[in-house]
Amino acid sequence: MFIEALLGTRAQRLFMATLLIQAIVVLVMVGITFRMVDEHVSFTLSGYKTLPCYLALFALAEVFELFMAADALRLRNIIQLVGILLFHLALIVSAALQVHQTRDALINGSVDCSDPTATDYLINCDVPGSLWRKIEPFLIVTPCVIAASWLIMMFWIKQLYGEFGWAIFHIVGANPKTKTMYQYYQVEICLLKFDFFFFTGVTMQLLIVVLSRNSAEFGVTIAAIPIVLGLLMGAALAVRREIKWLMSISLVMMLAAETYCELIYKLVRFYEPSSRDQYNTTRATLTVFTIVAFLLLFGTFTVGLRCFSDFDRGLLPSKLHDSNKRPKYSLSGNSSGNMSQRQSSYNGGTMLAPRISIE
Repeated sequence: MFIEALLGTRAQRLFMATLLIQAIVVLVMVGITFRMVDEHVSFTLSGYKTLPCYLALFALAEVFELFMAADALRLRNIIQLVGILLFHLALIVSAALQVHQTRDALINGSVDCSDPTATDYLINCDVPGSLWRKIEPFLIVTPCVIAASWLIMMFWIKQLYGEFGWAIFHIVGANPKTKTMYQYYQVEICLLKFDFFFFTGVTMQLLIVVLSRNSAEFGVTIAAIPIVLGLLMGAALAVRREIKWLMSISLVMMLAAETYCELIYKLVRFYEPSSRDQYNTTRATLTVFTIVAFLLLFGTFTVGLRCFSDFDRGLLPSKLHDSNKRPKYSLSGNSSGNMSQRQSSYNGGTMLAPRISIE
């Protein structure tokens, strides 16, 4: 069996190519929509802030997904690839919701659509030749392209599963308990990465679309950014280095953020009568993002507890070796040597196939 370098196989290259092509097409569709609307309306008006937020959110999502895919291939992490598939599903939902939200932002009842001579008739009415009819095809193409790329990604991830499925063996050996502990560690690190995106997505929508700079909630949201980012980085460091005191603080802060910020405070603000109007054009997307962020944070907390219980049980050397020493790949010219003479640097003695040489 050969160990291929990053992007050294057809499956890896075509998986990344699928994501790259999809990202280009989606950003072009969103960019065209943004330009067409920008020619007719002012984005400084609160009702039209949905579109620049939509563009920024999808630009962030596509860059994040490309980074996560490259990182998963680099680490040979099949769990992270499955996470990318789930993240892609969330993108499909978000893109589909955006069609409805953009229509609500444009067709807002501010114009008498029964009078063709009314000002802004072709901007704020759903009639032939109107702005909405022009941008609707571009908005619909976006979720369709993302859905098609998701099906193609499933095929390539199936190929990559066969390619990467044995990689954990070379890191932790054949012990089933150690393998299970390492898999929980991988899930926790993967969840922390996705926590970062969804927190950033909710914050971006609140700051761009909803909140006034003079409001108390704007200040609270700004203040929460370094706290949450510090929490995520601290949790990642704690679980990797098995720092008990830091992991304890991270778990307590996760529970507090989950109870106050995500579930009670934000979701109630979206729907309570005193504040629901300011979330009118983004309520659906914000609700989806907030619920997903809550579920991810709850999952991170739960898996974090399991990882905490695995501290000091012999997994630390594998974590540190996996994160700090990447294998160098080369093909040995001598295929007739004794298998016992070829040891894995990952496991300090795990026997590998005769033609593998890992330095």
